[in-house]
Amino acid sequence: MSDTPRTSPARIFGQPKMAVLLFLGFSSGLPFYLTSKTLQAWMTTAKVDLATIGFFSLVTLPYSLKFVWAPVMDRYIPPFLGRRRGWVLITQILLLLAIAAMSLHDPRQGLRMLAVNAIAIAFFSASQDISLDAYRTDVLENREMGAGAAVFVLGYRIAMITTGALAFFLADRMPWQTVYAILSLFILIGVITTFVAPEPVLNDAPPKSLAQAVVLPFADFFQRTGVGRALLVLLFIVVYKYSDSLAGSMTTPFLLQAGFSQSEVGAVFLGAGVIATIVGVLAGGAVIGKVGINRSLWIFVIVQGLSNLTYYALSLAEKSHALMVTAVVIENFGLGLVTAAMTAFLMSMCNKRFTATQFALLSSLMAASRDILVAPAGKIAESVGWPSFFIVTVAMAIPPLLLLPFIAPWGLEVPIGAAPHTGETVPAKVA
Repeated sequence: MSDTPRTSPARIFGQPKMAVLLFLGFSSGLPFYLTSKTLQAWMTTAKVDLATIGFFSLVTLPYSLKFVWAPVMDRYIPPFLGRRRGWVLITQILLLLAIAAMSLHDPRQGLRMLAVNAIAIAFFSASQDISLDAYRTDVLENREMGAGAAVFVLGYRIAMITTGALAFFLADRMPWQTVYAILSLFILIGVITTFVAPEPVLNDAPPKSLAQAVVLPFADFFQRTGVGRALLVLLFIVVYKYSDSLAGSMTTPFLLQAGFSQSEVGAVFLGAGVIATIVGVLAGGAVIGKVGINRSLWIFVIVQGLSNLTYYALSLAEKSHALMVTAVVIENFGLGLVTAAMTAFLMSMCNKRFTATQFALLSSLMAASRDILVAPAGKIAESVGWPSFFIVTVAMAIPPLLLLPFIAPWGLEVPIGAAPHTGETVPAKVA
């Protein structure tokens, strides 16, 4: 397709709704560290034993189970702000209260109530993510989905840096209870944005019962794509980012064994790596706007696979700081590209009537390759050595390439079985 104003990156990224998604992405990312890294730091300074701190990682379980209650957000419409923004606002208010309530705890005296509070934050945060994923999907047309995912991820990353760096900075100067009270106020950024955000036009009525909200998303998905192709789509979602996930799970052990210090590895990952991921996802959004979702899926999976060759080269070379930085930057840039493409693909496959449920289910499936299927990575590296391991990760880009002709043919604009997405919105209304 030729470069027209409709598909130009400047036109797509310059829309007001992209600014809205940036701030909503910030709201989505803000709570994440508050139940993990910052909470662990607080408990450590309070002299809580390491075994207990380790068990506290279970408080984040709601993020993995959010598809269980996602149908509630498709079925019921709050009495204010519409089906999508209404749920966003409800979860944001609950998050503000739950984060502020952390200021009432002392890890040395009441670990059980601290855990309950942390679980509440994770639950409300996961619920906010459900409603925000649905909102983002419903306000974007197909060519805008990559850009929408990109600016959302950018806001998310900014929030993680804020709750990471700022929390530790403040904790050196005031009690952790005060830090949590201050950080809770940052949720107001998302609350204000929710009030001014445009509401997506949802022409189809929501499910008539909770049972329908559970069953119909599955029926709709399989009817649109056909059972056989639907199973291929689900397999494709699992394997698309597997090449990068497999390599990424072992990059830290590899670099440390290659002789780089923990400080060097940490600085490069948190500095150049994060920047490269953000640049990659923004570039991915621009390319999707130009050439569409299908062609982007092809291009980016090839780039992702080839990017792991930089680690292969590093495994064969003498210790080189410049080559290490290059490998981290290229691999994380590729991660940004495939993140933009896969998020756009997942959004395109969601029916606006069931967006909350379908996106939660499909994204949970995508997480399987990141969290479960990478488990054998260490054993593979031990068995074949680092050079061969990284060749294996390159080869893992082949399965999604073989599936793409059946999922997202090069010559088509959108994936087969994709739902209609016009990106139509109406101006914000308070009620």
